[in-house]
Amino acid sequence: MIAPVSPQYGGGALADVLPSVAGALSVPGETNILDLPPASRYAVLLFDGLGWNLLQRYADAAPYLSSLAGRSLTAGVPSTTAVSLTSLGTGLPPGAHGIVGYTSIVPESGALLNALQWDAPVDPRRWQPHGTVFDRAMAAGVATRNVSKVRFEKSGLTAAAFRGTMHRGADTIEDRLDATRFASREGRSSLVYVYDSQLDYTGHQQGCDSWQWQKELTAADSFAQRVRSALPRDAVLVVVADHGMIDVAPEDRVDLDAEPALTEGVSLVGGESRFRHLYCVPGAEADVLATFRARLGDKALVLTRDEAIGRGWFGPVVEERVSPRLGDVIVAALGPLALVASRRHAQEAALIGLHGSLTPDEMEIPLLVDTGN
Repeated sequence: MIAPVSPQYGGGALADVLPSVAGALSVPGETNILDLPPASRYAVLLFDGLGWNLLQRYADAAPYLSSLAGRSLTAGVPSTTAVSLTSLGTGLPPGAHGIVGYTSIVPESGALLNALQWDAPVDPRRWQPHGTVFDRAMAAGVATRNVSKVRFEKSGLTAAAFRGTMHRGADTIEDRLDATRFASREGRSSLVYVYDSQLDYTGHQQGCDSWQWQKELTAADSFAQRVRSALPRDAVLVVVADHGMIDVAPEDRVDLDAEPALTEGVSLVGGESRFRHLYCVPGAEADVLATFRARLGDKALVLTRDEAIGRGWFGPVVEERVSPRLGDVIVAALGPLALVASRRHAQEAALIGLHGSLTPDEMEIPLLVDTGN
């Protein structure tokens, strides 16, 4: 069994990036815990799915990114996009901001919320009530901009994670570069967030150890270099990611919908295949826990909600409103394992590259800095 990586909230996690950037921008009350260089203009470029270990493994495909000074950080738990982007935007661990998985239960209704699609009638500002780092930076006079796809402007996740920014919709590389070039020169001080999803998409569809993924990494490397060129000379570029990824072979997949014993006592299956939230029928938690531990052995950590909270997975404090959103039983894959649900979540079951759990390949992400000098 691979040893799990503990999230380094408050000392080296993705949630520490924007507070440190704001501190480097001299926003009052913000602490530059990552010791980023002081500047009046910053751009933060996030590559979805660019794990630290993947970047080291395929460094030859990314000469620009590999040349930058940097270190590894950890994602939060689970290591998945909706959780990570909200931690980035708020500077908070998931136990505080409340987005705890790709999918999680809405306790008031019993429905399953997909936090990327925001497909349940939940107000994102109530689901995630905390202010963002962008809010605080904007209040201090920093021009804050969010350069990402047009369709993300009105998404629930954007409202939860990135309020306080002005959205610059840009669907093509050239549009993204133009938006970044303009936004980075606004005001006397600026903070521009730029998002790119292609590495994650390619990894899910083709595998992160495929030639297609390496080709996409080269494209990402070129884009990052062009973003740097689009910025003012005195701006600082920070490159980060939301999670890494691993490939899971078909023979290493356990189909919950094909093994009735694994769904006995389970009323709802949430999370994703590497990190499952299992919501149990009242009184069935102990039986579900025992069944999964026996079935999966050392390929996974199978914990109760309280045990996972006690390990600090979701931060030092899990707010009272957040705790019921976590599974009664939580399954974190540590070996080559995916818990798919072929009938309930058919699209997810077909993916090759996966993430969400606490292995180094999934948890460790890059923090790369280019000061333009």
